Amino acid sequence: MSGIRSLTRTVDLAAARAVAFTAPRASIGSTVLRRELSSAVRAAPRKPSARITSRAAVPQLRSQPARYASSSSEPLAKTQLYDLHEAHGAKMVPFAGYSMPLQYADLSHVESHKWTREKASLFDVSHMVQHSLSGPGALPLLMKVTPSSLDKLSPNTSTLSCLLEKETGGIIDDTVITRRGKESFYFVTNAGRRAEDLEFLQGEIEAYRLQHGADSIKWDILEDRALVALQGPLAANALQPLINTSVSTEDTDLSTLYFGQCRELFVTLADGSVSPLPLLITRTGYTGEDGFEISIPSAGATDLPHQVVNLLLKDSNTVRLAGLAARDSLRLEAGMCLYGHDITTAQTPPDAALGWVVGRDRRDPATATFNGASVILSQLASPKTLKQRRVGLTVEKGSPAREGAVVVDLADPANPVEIGVVTSGLPSPTLGGINIAMAYVKNGFHKKGTELGVKVRNKVRKATVTGMPWIESKFHRPA
Repeated sequence: MSGIRSLTRTVDLAAARAVAFTAPRASIGSTVLRRELSSAVRAAPRKPSARITSRAAVPQLRSQPARYASSSSEPLAKTQLYDLHEAHGAKMVPFAGYSMPLQYADLSHVESHKWTREKASLFDVSHMVQHSLSGPGALPLLMKVTPSSLDKLSPNTSTLSCLLEKETGGIIDDTVITRRGKESFYFVTNAGRRAEDLEFLQGEIEAYRLQHGADSIKWDILEDRALVALQGPLAANALQPLINTSVSTEDTDLSTLYFGQCRELFVTLADGSVSPLPLLITRTGYTGEDGFEISIPSAGATDLPHQVVNLLLKDSNTVRLAGLAARDSLRLEAGMCLYGHDITTAQTPPDAALGWVVGRDRRDPATATFNGASVILSQLASPKTLKQRRVGLTVEKGSPAREGAVVVDLADPANPVEIGVVTSGLPSPTLGGINIAMAYVKNGFHKKGTELGVKVRNKVRKATVTGMPWIESKFHRPA
């Protein structure tokens, strides 16, 4: 990114189907968030807490037109840490129906990005939707709506997965699912997909319960929990001293908590007391760095999120707050998708280079029952039938290729043929400003090293298909 400018510049968001090449390129909407922040996803109104225990308790959600945070007339929601952001001089912007911090007064976007790569940053991600699903139908339901081998997950382990449309296999949302026990799961979905996800899950759950009984599934939306992400090489150093070793029943040594695992641990508060409730600490994140996502309960302890965050920020030489701007550039360097941009319902997992989320033991067409299985398994079996592929691009010096930029074949430089579209792009802070981008390109142009062009400000710039991530992931794994 080249600084934080042009707050209100409108950007056309290219439709994911633009690379189907059978119809003119369409737009999926527009946003007036900063051009540098390709993160304005659908703004969904915040819904009341839903506890799905009977049909009468099911929230009645209706499909709504796509709306963006900048254009919604509804009041923006605030996370439990809103006051803390203001106290730290955050620049607040509309995002997914919430007022969220873009960056803070103490660090520029690039400085905050580099701080995360070198030390540790704390992100408020409480706008994300936290779910609890339990009961004898929890596993069968999740095995139907996702393609992952969740039955193979051990307790307190997680996996990235996708919620899938029944007929098409299109990606409704990406999600991290954690198995907490034999019949209990915790998962997190995107704030910008809240209305769509809840309506989808409501329908699937009710269909299951009609066959298996009202008590087969219990679904809770965990509104009374904050969520923060502590990311960077010093994340464990910052968190470990807070863990209370006298009360927690699980292993309190974070060095034995590996990527994709979680534990419920108590922390010692500033006055020396033990937190009234344990925190759910998962070793994961959205930056490519080592780190944790920390779900903090606030029911009966409304100040606990603030207490925990203030403890983590106590040493400003180690941990600083970071906002959406740094989060977006960090995730792009790590090759991670942003829903509504790099993935939509127009893509299946194979289209989006996410075929690996389909469990190996779930690829037999004779037995596969997950949503969209016939489409997805056919694509996995015959990749040449895919019309589009998600790829990384490294673009020559100059103006960066941003979302919506057209990708062209340079075989005939005088008459370049459109073969794709950029979905995310910016100058990489870690790589010294080298222009990087994600794009969908026509099948056959997706191989590493393929030379293409990107139209930027009416000029075609050379681009090379590059393997992702651009920055090697540093997840904490067993030696």
